[in-house]
Amino acid sequence: MVIKKPRIVIIGAGMAGLAAANKLYKCAASKELFELLVVEGGTRIGGRVNTSEFCGDRVELGATWIHGIGGSPVHQIAQEINSLESEKPWECMDSLTDEPVTISEGGLILNPSFVEPINDLFNKLMDFAQGKSKSSEDGISKNNQISFSEFFAEFLNAGGKGSLESLSLGSFLRKGLEAYLDTKKEEKDEAFQSNWNSKSLESAIFSMLENIQREYTSADDLNKLDFIAESEYRMFPGEEITIAKGYISIIESLASVLPEGVIQLGRKVSRIEWQPADVQTTSGMENGNNGYVSRPVKLQFVDGTSISADHLIVTVSLGVLKHGVCQDSCLFSPALPNCKIQAISRLGFGVVNKLFLQLNSNKNFPFLQMVFHQQDSMIPWWIKKTASLSPIYNKSNVLLSWFAGEEALALEMLSDEEVLNGVSETISNLLPNSQSHCNGTVSSDQFLNKEVKFGKVLKSKWGTDPLFFGSYSYVAVGSSGDDLDTMAEPLPLPKSVVNKNVCPLQILFAGEATHRTHYSTTHGAYFSGIREANRLLQHYKCSNDI
Repeated sequence: MVIKKPRIVIIGAGMAGLAAANKLYKCAASKELFELLVVEGGTRIGGRVNTSEFCGDRVELGATWIHGIGGSPVHQIAQEINSLESEKPWECMDSLTDEPVTISEGGLILNPSFVEPINDLFNKLMDFAQGKSKSSEDGISKNNQISFSEFFAEFLNAGGKGSLESLSLGSFLRKGLEAYLDTKKEEKDEAFQSNWNSKSLESAIFSMLENIQREYTSADDLNKLDFIAESEYRMFPGEEITIAKGYISIIESLASVLPEGVIQLGRKVSRIEWQPADVQTTSGMENGNNGYVSRPVKLQFVDGTSISADHLIVTVSLGVLKHGVCQDSCLFSPALPNCKIQAISRLGFGVVNKLFLQLNSNKNFPFLQMVFHQQDSMIPWWIKKTASLSPIYNKSNVLLSWFAGEEALALEMLSDEEVLNGVSETISNLLPNSQSHCNGTVSSDQFLNKEVKFGKVLKSKWGTDPLFFGSYSYVAVGSSGDDLDTMAEPLPLPKSVVNKNVCPLQILFAGEATHRTHYSTTHGAYFSGIREANRLLQHYKCSNDI
């Protein structure tokens, strides 16, 4: 009987898939210990990494930031391949050193002294939610109205149960704002233009900060975001930076070690057949040389072709899994275990899109923060939860806005003309008066009170792309970090295999939605790919030191 080398197939040529392939090839495939294949449904590698160019500048349609340089594997790779410097301009190359100009609907320029206390409160709330503030005894500084410890005690009591366990992050933040407003020593109710008063303006500024957090987390509504999970999320220390030569340079570096033919593009999987631990089969596996005669996993592709594998690493997005598992698309046959299906169903997977606009002038557009009324107005609804519009670097004529949730999906459906008209209408509403609030004068550049015209449009479309169905994961209310761990469990586990004719570790799962503390990030995806590669290397007793 001919002994075959084990065949490992990876679905997806994004960060997780290529990290796994890179590790496996360097450790074992190069020694011909097993066959390796990466199948990608799209026409490019990178997955949710998609570096592009717009009006002469390098931009990122997908992953943008290295979230902390201390200990980040992405930063380490970028350093090794000299990808952090470039002669060509790139997105956020100078981290936008200009101070933001905050303007409310109706053209009211807000003095930083009015905005900063709200921003300070919000940041302290987020620090507490993410576990950065240990207790009120740690010397938390006071803002102008109330100490954080006083505020926290008040809003917690207002919650009724004296417990955070039932709170979403959204309700945590809102209770904090209510306590903040209720305990201010002096309440200014003077009437401002456009029906603003002090309290409504503070609430609108807080909403702007919430909308920024929606972009960070991908949650359509922060009331859907689990509070406890935020304390488990981890970031690397150090500054957050973008990659001069583009995020795609990291992807290309990982792929560069793989021989030609290992990565196959345009190979979209339609069905995955596997053998659970309790399935009886007569085609067994050989015990010698770690080689299997039968290949228990079969992949069907949309073009009608198929391939068999001993082990399959699935790195598709949580959005694809939700579509293929929770919407009766029958991606897996037999179906995944119920615990896995429930974890996929409970976890959140949101949409975040980026809109790039060409500014048709030589004016220096500022880093603009936008504060909107919540009631009806002339401004299009799909813009009213957009927090900012800013150049991608100082003095660039390419502007960027971020969209999340329902508004991000709406953006995908709009024509370029509709986008340009909506943004132009918004800017004209924000800029006409240029008045300042709180007895201060705000420097807002000479573009204010002048006509602003836009040219070309470039936008991402992650929500409707069938290869992704969204952008990145979050832990939704009703879910927990345990669901992220469940996502990472392979099938079947070796300890569950009692039938010697059933191969363990047939299906392994990687991707950012399988990492408990680094979900939603490229480095989380990278770590998950390395984790599953190591799992297989350990299974075959291969050294993984590279």
